[in-house]
Amino acid sequence: MKQDSPLPNRGNDGQTDRVHPLIEVLALDSLLRRQKPVVLLDVRWHLAGPPGIESYRRGHLPGAVFVDLDRDVAGPPGPGGRHPLPDPVAFESAMRRAGVSQDGLVVVYDDADSTAAARVWWSLRYFGHDRVRVLDGGYRAWTEAGRPVSDDDPEVKPGDFIANPGRLPVLDAEGAAELATAGVLLDARAAERYRGDQEPVDPVAGHIPGARNAPTSGNVGVDGRFLPSELLRERFAKLGVTDAVDVGAYCGSGVTAAHEILALHLAGIPAALYVGSWSNWVTDPSNPVATGDD
Repeated sequence: MKQDSPLPNRGNDGQTDRVHPLIEVLALDSLLRRQKPVVLLDVRWHLAGPPGIESYRRGHLPGAVFVDLDRDVAGPPGPGGRHPLPDPVAFESAMRRAGVSQDGLVVVYDDADSTAAARVWWSLRYFGHDRVRVLDGGYRAWTEAGRPVSDDDPEVKPGDFIANPGRLPVLDAEGAAELATAGVLLDARAAERYRGDQEPVDPVAGHIPGARNAPTSGNVGVDGRFLPSELLRERFAKLGVTDAVDVGAYCGSGVTAAHEILALHLAGIPAALYVGSWSNWVTDPSNPVATGDD
């Protein structure tokens, strides 16, 4: 994999051929005030609940449409993992209902550190939509900046998005195992889950042998915004990531690992996502499990 070309500035208005994956509050507010066409997707989600729709109904960015990560951005849980790739037709339908058009700008946000938003960013790009950005700092940054919120259900004009899968690299279990040996495979979960000290969700604790722990919490500052690209590049370099090796990431179910992919992208490093992640890995008892710091 070759290093990505330099990204345009975070604050641009999304009209360049190569859209920066992040957008700041001031830049988004300017677009909306100028009545530039933007589809806002609210994807607030937490692994342990409550459902994000409850937060959305209490207040969201004006005009934002709620997207359910479990229902709209992933397929049904099963052997493929807890958040496997959705069926292309189902994903296309969900995005059209949310107003996503083939060439229109999409801005995604959540209310934490962009973990859920990154999975939507990755999914749209995987299915062929290039003009998608994540609101850096999310709903928290928007409200802390004193920007308006609404509890109205917006009228949505259906979009014409066409899902064209395969636009980003993905890994299966075999590919993840190979990359852990021949390249760099990053485990985006918290250190205690990586070591196998605890496993609150999946039936087996531990990690893929050879994977290196890189919790997504290290990709952002205390304000939930992504670190500058040079700091992200330094962080990943310490984990053995260079332009000369192939890189991939996994987590519990392919959600936080998408956040890792976004952070790597910001650092100029292309990487593949093991969508099924640990929840898929442990469905095969022949797959080896490592514990400790490895």
